[in-house]
Amino acid sequence: MLHPATPDDLDDLAAFLRAADLTVAALAEPAVRLWLDRDDAGAVRASTGFELGTDGEHALVRSVAVRPDLRGTGSGLRLARFALDRAADAGARQAWLFSRRSGGFWQRLGFERTTTDALAAALPDAHQVLLFRSTGQLDRETAWHRPLPVRARFAA
Repeated sequence: MLHPATPDDLDDLAAFLRAADLTVAALAEPAVRLWLDRDDAGAVRASTGFELGTDGEHALVRSVAVRPDLRGTGSGLRLARFALDRAADAGARQAWLFSRRSGGFWQRLGFERTTTDALAAALPDAHQVLLFRSTGQLDRETAWHRPLPVRARFAA
């Protein structure tokens, strides 16, 4: 079962994401919202999350990963949908992500390829964007985008 990542989870989560060849930058930052699932032995078996942009309209999906033995079970799709739903619940109207290897997976969720310039313009202060710019990796990335459903907000 997914639970929000706590500071005590971050070392294990970072090791899990590194093993999946995903970015571990800024996992502890307040704008980065992460969830994970552990197996009965306490090992991380899945993660998902997003970084909400400073404008609140854009979210960068990140850290969506499952352990290799869970691939092909639909777990990745459930994790991605979870992150998209939580981003929409947080008020985001547009979802973005970087993925060089998993385009077909993201297309199944309604993502379309876009430019890294468009992603960087929408999320100029996102930690992954800043990292990729500073390292020169931004131009080597592949960016994806999709709109999110508008969630009704009710005043209390």
